[in-house]
Amino acid sequence: MALASNKKVVVSRFDRESLQGFVQTPGGLEGDAIELMRPEGTVVRVPFSETKLVSFVRDFEAGETWREHQAFAARPKSPGLWVRFRFRDGDWLEALLPNNLLHIEAAGFNSIPPDPSFQNQRIFVPRLALTAVEVLGVIGSPLRRRPAAKKPADEGQLKMFD
Repeated sequence: MALASNKKVVVSRFDRESLQGFVQTPGGLEGDAIELMRPEGTVVRVPFSETKLVSFVRDFEAGETWREHQAFAARPKSPGLWVRFRFRDGDWLEALLPNNLLHIEAAGFNSIPPDPSFQNQRIFVPRLALTAVEVLGVIGSPLRRRPAAKKPADEGQLKMFD
């Protein structure tokens, strides 16, 4: 059994202001809502239908900062699927998904944002918040190009070194 821990998150919502609090992992992002413990100690259930994304953050002071870093500055270096999430309200965000279908969850997508060294370490995007997920690239694919077949030495060619 995995150990549970509380992670700092900022929940971005479509029509309302964002919420700050703690999500217990694993388990806080399952079902049809996010179970969020507010800093005051109250527990709130935020339905996925109202949630745009959940940012796992370093601290609460910076607030909602994912809009500052919506896209990768260059092609990502870490292995995975480079995707663009398109939200119901027309907004978008690029992220990196694991290149393993066993890690894709039913409720949404756990992914790495464009600048994980910044405020947002990871993000969770509920499926209900999206209209499309576009794959922009596959980074670090285990498939390798086959080595080119060696051409047979030309019989009429003189050998310089024996």
